[in-house]
Formats: sequence, C-alpha cells, structure tokens
Amino acid sequence: MSWDWEKLKKQQQRKGGGGSGGGIPPQVNDFVQKFKQFKLPGGSLLILLLIIIFFGTSTFFTVGVDEVGVVQRFGKFVRTNQPGLNFKLPAGIEKVTKVKVRRVYKEEFGFRSTRQEGRTRSLSGSETSSVSLMLTGDLNVALVPWIVQYRIKDPYNFLFKVADVRRLLVDMSEAGMRLVVGDRSINEVISKREEIAVEARTVLQAELDNAESGIHIVTIEMKKTNVPGPVQASFNEVNQAIQEKEKMIYQAQEDYNKAIPAARGEAERTIKAAEGYALDRINRAKGDASRFDAIFKEYAKAKDVTRRRLYLEMLKELFPKLGDKYIVDHDQKNLLPLLNLGKQNGIK
Repeated sequence: MSWDWEKLKKQQQRKGGGGSGGGIPPQVNDFVQKFKQFKLPGGSLLILLLIIIFFGTSTFFTVGVDEVGVVQRFGKFVRTNQPGLNFKLPAGIEKVTKVKVRRVYKEEFGFRSTRQEGRTRSLSGSETSSVSLMLTGDLNVALVPWIVQYRIKDPYNFLFKVADVRRLLVDMSEAGMRLVVGDRSINEVISKREEIAVEARTVLQAELDNAESGIHIVTIEMKKTNVPGPVQASFNEVNQAIQEKEKMIYQAQEDYNKAIPAARGEAERTIKAAEGYALDRINRAKGDASRFDAIFKEYAKAKDVTRRRLYLEMLKELFPKLGDKYIVDHDQKNLLPLLNLGKQNGIK
C-alpha cells in the first residue's frame, strides 16, 4: 500500500485550521481521503489474479480414460496418474505428460503417401522404393508394402528409455521384414503374405522388447506384394512358363496314373491266366499219369483182357469218325460188285 504523505500533512493542516469539512465528521473524512489515495502500483491486482489462475491450472489436471499421466519432478520421473482429476505441484516443480495407452497407432511402409494420426507423411519415389524393395531368398527382387499397428504398453519406457521411439520402430520394422523376406522365395513372398506377417511381427516385437521401447505390436498387415515394374513382363512370362510346366507335369502324371494301373492289371490278368493254364495242364498230366498207372496195374494182372479192352475202346472211339463201314466176308474173292455200293446211296 502506497501513501501520499505530503497530501496527508496538508489535510491535517486544513483540519487544524477549522478547515472546510463540508459537514463530514473528521474521522470519516480521514478514512475517505485515505481510501481515495490507496492505489495498486503497476496493475498489481491483475497480476495477482493471473498468479492465482496460473497456480490453479498448473496444480490440477485431468487424465482421459484412454491415457495415463506421467509426472516428473524437476525432470525426474516420480509417478504415474490414472484417468480422472489429479493434483500435482505447480509448474516449474512438477510436469505431467499424457500418454495415450489405448490408442492404436499406425505406421505404413512402401506407400507414396500415408495419413497417420491427423498428419500426412509423404514419401518420395526413392524413399518408397528403398523401403519396399527387398531381395528374396532365391535372389529375386520384390516390392513388399506393409502396415504396422501398435500401441504404448509401458509409458515410462516409451518416454525415457529411447530417444526417438518412432524412428526405432520404423528401422526395426524394416530390418525385421527384410530378414523374413530374405529367407523365402519370390513365390512364397507373393502367396504366403499372412505367414510372413506373423513371423515379422514376432521378430519385431522381440527387438522392441530388447530395446525397452514400451511398444506392443498389435498386428502387421501385408499389402499386395509384387515385383518391380521394369521386370513385371519378364516375371509374368516366367510364371506362365512355370504354370505350363506344372500343367504338363500334372497331365503326364494323370496319363501315368491311367496307363500304369491298366498295364499292371493286364499283367496281373495274364499272370493269373498263365498260372491257371499251368495248373490245368499239371492237373491233366497228373490225371493222365494216374489213369495210366491204374491201367498198367490192371494190364499186369490180366494182359490179354486188358489188351482186348484197350483195342475195343480205341475202335469205339475211331469208328464214328470213319463214316460208312463195309464188312466183307474173308471168303469173298471178287470185290468188283462192291465198288458201286456208294453210288446206290447217291454217294460220289
């Protein structure tokens, strides 16, 4: 409070001389004069108000439901505040950094331009090529674009363990993808994208955990992989030739599967027929041998009877095949009358 002592002395002198109080009591007049003379130098009231607002806003803060507040005291980490209204020491003593732990962030690789978290990151042609251009295990070149989705699982590590977490994520993601792609052929890179994405996520997460980055990889999504434009035509011709080769191989296998079983069946049938014929011949020979042995035994017992029976059986079998038969008496001397016997019956 500032007092103007010169004016105060003059007022006292006027009062002592029976001055003009205007009907106001001396004590009240003195109070009014002092109140009029009271001033706040340099806008002190406004400054006081600003100080109160500053301390009020710098000591209370609100943490959203999808984030946590990391508090530092003179730059040193002291605690983590959960969602809600929280208190801290004034600015200059404690500082709070809000980290969104439930938001899923995204990094894209191999695109001309991408939009991430409200900002657009444009890539030049050379940068895009350098990111997505990779060498496969069979020494072919492939364009491999992909997307990494991640969230922050450890705010302390995310803020204090790595200087540039995003740069680390980009470099590790590119290195991990090149490692996985380098172990596979160009056809596997094009056709087995999901398998490559799973393996790349495992490799990237292990590297980020080793670096204590505080990042959790949610997923890696592989976009359409292809070969560079200048070799696209040649690559298509190679694929077409491979397809033709496979088609011919499949057709040959189909013909093989048809011909070989048929040949094997025919061979089996021929073998079975030969075995049946051999068995039949053997059985017939055994039967003939047995029959001959039986006849020989009977012949040995009665040779004349057996000889006559064999003779008669042979004639019985032979005579039906001879046609007409003429029996001539052994006393007949002249055979000329018998020459026309066949003509009488119309036989020439």
